[in-house]
Amino acid sequence: MSVPEVGTPSTIRYLVVVSEEDPVATAVARQWGSRPATGDHLDGAAIRTLSDQALLVHRPGFHIHDDLFDQRLPAQLRRGGVTLVFPSVHRSESNIPTLTVHPIGNPGDAAEVGGRPRTLVPTDPRLMASALRALSARSKEAGMTATFEATHHGPAVELPAMFVEIGFGEDAVPPASAVRILADTIPTLELDGEDRIAMAIGGGHYAPHFTDLVLKRRWAFGHILSRHALASLDRETARRAYELTVGAEGWLAARVDDAGHSALTGVGVRLRDSDAPPRPRAGTPPTDASGT
Repeated sequence: MSVPEVGTPSTIRYLVVVSEEDPVATAVARQWGSRPATGDHLDGAAIRTLSDQALLVHRPGFHIHDDLFDQRLPAQLRRGGVTLVFPSVHRSESNIPTLTVHPIGNPGDAAEVGGRPRTLVPTDPRLMASALRALSARSKEAGMTATFEATHHGPAVELPAMFVEIGFGEDAVPPASAVRILADTIPTLELDGEDRIAMAIGGGHYAPHFTDLVLKRRWAFGHILSRHALASLDRETARRAYELTVGAEGWLAARVDDAGHSALTGVGVRLRDSDAPPRPRAGTPPTDASGT
C-alpha cells in the first residue's frame, strides 16, 4: 500500500508506536513497508516518516509496560506535544471481534495491565474521535463493529496518547481485512475542528452511549470513566481526568445516576447530549452559508 509522503516538522501531529511483540502492531506496520528515516532516533531505533502528519517508531517489548519512554523522544517532538498512537491487539473475555479506540491510564488502584495506579495520561479527544469515525466507516469490511472503550491500562506516559485496536478472539493472527483498515486509516486521520470536547462519565466499559454520540454528533471525548471506575473514583482522580481531557468544556454522563457522583462536585460543568449539533450524514451536501 502507499501512504502520503512526509511534510515539514511543524505539520507532524502524531507518532505511531509499534510494539515488536504485538501481533496487530507488527501486522499493520508490515503493510506500510520500509519508510524513510528522519535522522532522529529513540533508544537507537530510527524514527521514520509515515505521512504528512505522522511519524513511526518501533519499540521492543509490549506497549502497556513501556512507561515514560516518551521522555527520551527528540526535544522538538516533545515540545510540539505530539500525540502517541498505539496500534494494538485487543483481548477480552467475550472474544467478540471488534475495532476499538480508547484513552489510557488507570483511574483506580489496580494496574495489572500496565501503567500506574490512579495515574492518567493526557488525551487527544479530536484525534480519538477521528479514529473512531474512520474505523466505523469501514468496519463492515472486516465484519466488525467499531467502539470506544473506557480509560484503562498503561503505559504511563506524559504526552497525549491513545490506543487503536483489533479484537479477534483466539485466532493466532489478526484478520487481514481489519489490518488493512488500520493501515489505511491511521496515517491519514482528519480532525474535525468543530467537535466540542468533553469528559465522559459512566456507562459500560465499551461506552456505547459515547460511541454513538461521536458517530452521530460533533462530540469528541477525552477520558471515559466507566461506571465500574466510578465505584472507586475520588475527587482528585476526577479532577485529573478532566484536566487531561485537553480542551474540555465540561462533562457528559451516560445516565442520571452517573451524573450524581460526589467526586464530580466542582469538576467542570455538566453538558447535555444535545449541546453538540448532529454530524452531517455521508453524502449530505454542505449548507450554503449565504442562506440562499
